[in-house]
Parts: sequence; C-alpha cells; structure tokens
Amino acid sequence: MRTLLLAALMTVALPAMAEKLTIDRIFSDPALGGPAPRGLQISPDGARVSFLRGKAEDQNQLDLWEYNLEDRRLRLLVDSKKLEPEGEQLSDAEKARRERARTAALHGILEYQWSPDGRKLLFPLNGELYLYDLTAPAAKAVRKLTRGGGFALDPKISPKGRYVSFVRDQNLYVIDLATGTETRLTHDGGGTVHNGEAEFVAQEEMHRSTGYWWAPDDSMIAFERYDEADVPVVRRFEVYADRTDVIEQRYPAAGDPNVRVQLGLIAPTGGQPRWIDLGDDPDIYLVRVDWTPTAKWLSYQRMPRSQQRLDLQLVDTTTLQQRTLLSESSRTWVDLHDDLRFLDGQQAFVWASERSGHKHLYLYGLDGQLLHPLSRGEWDVDAVLGVDEKAGRVYIASNKDFVPDKQVYALKLDGSAADAPQRISERDGWHEAVFAKDAGFYVDTFSDPKTPPQVALHKADGTFLAWIEPNALDARHPYAPYRDSHVVPEFGTLAADDGQTLYYRLYKPAGFDPAKRYPVFDYFYGGPHAQLVTRGWVDLFGEYMAQHGYVVFTLDNRGMARRGRAFADAIRGQLGAVEVADQIAGIRWLKQQPWVDPARIGTFGWSYGGYLSLMTLAKDSADLAGGVAVAPVTDWRLYDTFYTERYLGTPQQNPAGYTRSAVFAWLDGLTAPLFLAHGMADDNVLFVNSTRLMAELQRRGTPFELMTYPGGKHGLSTPAMKKHVYRAIAAFFDEKVKGECGAQCAAATPAAAKPEKAKPAAAPKAKAAAAKP
Repeated sequence: MRTLLLAALMTVALPAMAEKLTIDRIFSDPALGGPAPRGLQISPDGARVSFLRGKAEDQNQLDLWEYNLEDRRLRLLVDSKKLEPEGEQLSDAEKARRERARTAALHGILEYQWSPDGRKLLFPLNGELYLYDLTAPAAKAVRKLTRGGGFALDPKISPKGRYVSFVRDQNLYVIDLATGTETRLTHDGGGTVHNGEAEFVAQEEMHRSTGYWWAPDDSMIAFERYDEADVPVVRRFEVYADRTDVIEQRYPAAGDPNVRVQLGLIAPTGGQPRWIDLGDDPDIYLVRVDWTPTAKWLSYQRMPRSQQRLDLQLVDTTTLQQRTLLSESSRTWVDLHDDLRFLDGQQAFVWASERSGHKHLYLYGLDGQLLHPLSRGEWDVDAVLGVDEKAGRVYIASNKDFVPDKQVYALKLDGSAADAPQRISERDGWHEAVFAKDAGFYVDTFSDPKTPPQVALHKADGTFLAWIEPNALDARHPYAPYRDSHVVPEFGTLAADDGQTLYYRLYKPAGFDPAKRYPVFDYFYGGPHAQLVTRGWVDLFGEYMAQHGYVVFTLDNRGMARRGRAFADAIRGQLGAVEVADQIAGIRWLKQQPWVDPARIGTFGWSYGGYLSLMTLAKDSADLAGGVAVAPVTDWRLYDTFYTERYLGTPQQNPAGYTRSAVFAWLDGLTAPLFLAHGMADDNVLFVNSTRLMAELQRRGTPFELMTYPGGKHGLSTPAMKKHVYRAIAAFFDEKVKGECGAQCAAATPAAAKPEKAKPAAAPKAKAAAAKP
C-alpha cells in the first residue's frame, strides 16, 4: 500500500485583505506549488537535464522539457498535446500500471528514457512509441517507432542503443533501430501467462514496475515470466455513472496462492529462452534483478513467502551456474531496497542492510565476503544516490541531522567516514537529489514550509551551479495571494509507551489567540514505509483547514519509516495496536493544551490512514468528536499477500492477529460520528472493505455518513472527485467537530490545568547562509 501523502501545513494571523484558500482553487490550474518539474534525469553525456512539466492550463498534462548545460537555457522538446491532439485511449493494462504507480490522474508524456549517447529520448504516448532526436531539425526530430498492433508498455532503449524493447499483449518485443524490424521474443503470453511484466504485488508493494532487464552489452535480456493461474479470481463490480462493469481480477489476498515466477534469458534476435533455477521452493518472490557491469554475471534477489530472509544470487550467464553472495534474515521481516551498486573498478559491490537495527551501507567483494561498513551509527540511510569510484565517494540521502528532513551526504568508499558522513546539501528542509551517472554533479529539488519546490544544479560538493526552476514565491507565483497567511509549523516530540520518540507537526490556526480554544483536524497515515511529519512544502488541504479555524496536527506513530527497526518492528503480529496507542497519546496531549477544545477533536486518514482513523474511533470514541475514513482497509484478510503477510504472517498462521487487526473486532466502541468515503472501482483497497463495514454498522444500528464515487479508483484522481470529497470532509468537520456556530465557536475559556510538556524537536543548527542555495 503506497502512501497518499496529504501532510498538513497551516497559517498565521491573516491580514485584513489576505485571501483564503478554497477547495476549488486547490484542485484547479495553474498548480499552486508553481511550475515544479518532475521525472528529472541527467543525460548520460552530462550535457542536459530533462524533465516533465504540466501545462499552465492543465497541470496534469505533461510535456517533455530540457535544460541545456552549455547555454543554460530551458526548452520545450515535445508538446504532448500537439503530438496526440485527440487525447489518450489507454489499455486496461496501462490503466492498471498507472494506478499502481499513482499516476492515474496524469496524461501526456509520463515516462521517458535517454539513449546511451545522450542524443535521443524514447517515450510512450497513447500506446505508441516515439524517439526524439536532439540533433535533428525540429520538424524531423520525432520518429514514431510503432504504428498500431496493440498498446506498447514499459519501453526501454538497450544499453548500447541498438534496440528498443517493450511489452505488448503479455509478450516481449524488440525493434532494431537500424532496420526498423520488430521481433516478438516470447510467444506464450496470454491468458494467465505474462512475459516481461511485473505482477500485481511487485508493482503495488515491491516498488518494481518492470519485468525485464537488458544486459549491458545488448547481448541478451533477462525477463520474468509469471503464471497467475493459481491466484483466485475476485469478481468485483466497478460502478460508473452510466454502467456497471463486472471485473474478474486475479487478486492474491492474504493467505491465497501467489503467481508462479520464472526468470529467463533470451537474445534480442529471438530463439528459445534459457531458464535460471530459482530454487526448490516454488512459493517465492522475485524481488530484484540487476546486471553486473559485464554481461557475464546477472544478480537476482529472492524471498520466501515469509519475507524473513532475502538471498542475493549471482548467476554465470554462460553456464547458468549460480551462488549465493549473501543472505539477510530477520525475526520480523526483511525490507527491500534499491541500493545494490556493482562497482566498475573493482570486484566489489555496495549493499544496504538493517542488520545493526538501522539501515546502513556495506562494501562486499564479489566472493561474498564483507570488506567493511560504509556507514554506521544510530541513524538510517534512505538511499544511495551515486557512487564516484575515482573520488572514492558514495552519496546518500538521510535524515541523520533531523528526523523530519532529508539531506544529501557523502561517505568514503574506504569506510573511513562511516561514523561521520559529510553533509553536502546546505538548507534545512527536504532535498530530493538526482546524481549524474559519474556522480560529478546533481540536480536538487528543495522545499521547506516557506519555500515551494525549487530545482537547482549543484556540484557534487554542494556548490551551486545554476537554477533550473527557481520557482520564486513572488507576486507572479500562483501561491502569492495566500502567502500572507503562511506560517512555519512547529515540530515537537512525544514519548510512546515503550519510550521511543514520536515526532509531531503542529499548525496553529489563522488568527491564533492563546486565550481561545480551537477544534483540531488530526490527520495521519500511520502505515509502514511512510512519513508525514516532514519539513517540506505545504499540503494545501491542511492549509485550508488551518485558515478555517482548526489546529492541524500530525503525529508519526511507530511502524513508520526512517526510524530504525525497533520503531518499525513494533507492529509485527497485530496491526492497529501500537499505531492507535501512539495516536491516542497524541490526542491526549492535545487535550491538555489550553488552546485546544478537548471536546472538538476529529481524525482523518486515507488508505492505511483511513483504517487507522476507524481503529482510533473504535478504540477512543470518548475522546473524539468524529472521524473520516477514505478508502480504508477494514479486514486485512481482504488485502494482498506481500504487504499484509509481511506484518501478520498468513491468516492460517496467525488467525487471532488477523481478527484483532480488523476493524470489526472493535466496533462496539465506535460511538463517535463517522464519515466513510470510497471509490466504487478501487482495485487496490477493494470496495468490499467498505461494503462489509456498512453492512455490519447497519446490523448494529450504528449511524454513519457515506459518500461513494462511481468510477473512483483508490486515489479518487479526477479533479471533480478530489474537489467533492474534500468539500465533504470539510463540511463534516465543520458540522461534527467544529459545531454549527462555525468560526465563532473559538470563544475564550478559562485556563486549563497545567498541560503535559512536550519536548520541542531539536532542529539542527542552521548553517551559515550562503549567497546561493
């Protein structure tokens, strides 16, 4: 379950003429965050930075742009609307892929890839493939590679640039770019058999969106073949405004059979695949596949169904003999990562592990022997960003200095700086960095609660080179009418029952008066692999709620990301236990603040957050005025294998854990007002989660409010649905939490008892201001 990151930001006292946000404006064009690029890449030759950007009149229609490092100019390369003026007609497979990738609301050019020489760009549009030649005249720059024949998925340029590959109708194809010849490499795809594709749980839960991988010399392709014949068919109804579709979806719910996977090698010219032995256990997950710098060796990572072990295998592609390079094990589960880096200059690789209790990097020889740690300490590495073998440096992202931040750091490849990484990024806040192939420079997308996303080019040591998108919050910025209402949030900490530190973020409402008491909009996600308490740019709905008189509060409970294994492992065996305990600790702290009305606190969450909102209402209705749950899981037996079994095991192994993790076991306690919303075509958290809850609440005679969305998927991604659901959420809070008297409810009240003290989060000391970011 991917996170729906809706984190909150609020405002300070509004000047008399300051504009207030409206929900309609939040989901209209131009984007209030400004023209922020997405999909940033650096060309292989280091000459350009490419990216996707929405149109001013339609932020979801993406075009392809470049920033040329030689002349320091931005250029629109491909206008998606001109190339396909009639709009998109997506295949069912592409719709599902976009839903898994959380890009269902977008259209135009959503993905692209550089050729190895940095002269061409490959991109799909409306099921066809196009190649853009940067050296050709503008009128002849775009070459259409496919012309009908079926929707082309997951296109790639081969590492040497001789071929383009893609998946069509569950089979793998290649195009020889010199001759234009199209070759079908696999022939048995169809029905329950898929070649070159990632299965549902790989896309949804493993962060693996592809099912094939080119050898570095173009000599062969490693590809996944899976058969989903054993996966049960779920017959579900997708209810639209004008029709009802009956969908037969093979959905592997917890405890059910998974797909059967194979890993093969095939030449781009065709022929019979050669199959790699994946071991004696057929019930495994193929989680990662990576080539070494030469085509001699292929690596893959496999997990048993329990997810308590991960094996990194190395295969000789000539003989298909293999050996285990290393294995990771855990009494709870092993987390996946994308931090494997095979080195070019030595027979070694960089590997990430949480064996110490925190995620750190290690250098291994190709014989599987540990050479030395690259990082060490009571902090976690987020990800490897780049490796510069010549300079002997490894660049990483981490929150080492302050938990709500993400910064760029450098480690030494010889391990001598394992305890003391050098911080490269300067400004406190949130940095998303993309490094060049040789790690000589990087593109940084930076934001903080005062600054919308800004994109700049930096040397590897952090030195500023150039703006790509300064996105200045000046009078011309879309957010300018609302900047006078803006405030920097407060960060602080509370203690969990086991003594671990919980971070919160708090926005006091517009026109805050400490002598008054205010209602609370308590928003959380709470699920694994997520963090909402971050020092990044504004969440617009949180801003809206703060402007309309709410304290906006978010607490990151145990089980969430970037805090080490003790923090994450607390949820093993039963969900909705420690997470709710932590959220209740936050609610009780709020109730002791003299500026909070203890009778007017409400909860809101989406997806896992919706589940957690239901569980908090069921366990703590006495402390709550109401709550909202959007697209919630209600019974984990209805959710998919890989995600659910990671934390609960199978229902056969842990029946009591599943029962106590479900909402139904706690419904006797749900007495506070509830607003439930769900898309009627959700193929992630299936709509049956809500229909079962509705039926049980009705059987009990428990009142609740309901809003369903015909055709709505998990994210209710159309602007109309977004506007409607957030208007409904705001109206529910105004009526049930704030009360009918609205803004006038924040009346002066006697001072409360002395509140429990919360320790302010110790933000790192700011670096001296530089002339440039």
